[in-house]
Amino acid sequence: MSRKTRRNSPKPAEPQPEKKVALGASLRHKGFLAAFGVALLILLAAGVLIYKNEQKGQQAPGTEAAALASSHSPTLGNADAPVHVVEFLDPACETCALFFPIVKEQMARNPGKIRLSVRHVAFHEGSEYPVRVLEASRMQDKYWQTLEALLGSQSAWAPNHSVRPELVLQALSRVGLNTEQLMADMNSPEVARRMQQDRSDAAALKVTATPEYFVNGRPLPSFGEDQLVGLIGEELRRAQ
Repeated sequence: MSRKTRRNSPKPAEPQPEKKVALGASLRHKGFLAAFGVALLILLAAGVLIYKNEQKGQQAPGTEAAALASSHSPTLGNADAPVHVVEFLDPACETCALFFPIVKEQMARNPGKIRLSVRHVAFHEGSEYPVRVLEASRMQDKYWQTLEALLGSQSAWAPNHSVRPELVLQALSRVGLNTEQLMADMNSPEVARRMQQDRSDAAALKVTATPEYFVNGRPLPSFGEDQLVGLIGEELRRAQ
């Protein structure tokens, strides 16, 4: 078989620029569609993120609103106050003892405009005992005196956040509680029901540390005194 010479070889086909142009336009079109799809996904993701962030700042809806109702809780202040502060508190929590006067100061500065409801969560070792004491003291209409006495003497009966039950009642000697009645009421079904309600609501609201505050249903953006005072101030201005 003879090898083919250059002269007898088939002439190579002339380039066809029209097809190349068409191919380039097609690729550019596909690239544009892909880029447009990516941009659309980014915009959608950003919209979802913004929506979620806005929802965090709005009053708690549905289940969360029910968990914040606090109709069974001890309440201080005007029932018709435009600002309702719900505080989840552990009586053995050192920060709770430090922050409680801050809320009371805001109430004193804005008479009749702030209502405080306290919910109990026993996160620290042995805290269930002083929680029972607080709930039982309500039966004698001495809740707020009992709470302030416990918070004020916390270092004596809960050193290092560890409760010593035998010292709790000693810290309440000046409150004027009927000790026998208190001990009986601590184990009553009503106290057990209230404590269970607070535990359930804390779980529904994802409360994992104390103190935890909700101001007209809004959680703090981050924890701190400035954040708490600022959020209360925002809600007061909205109410004007």
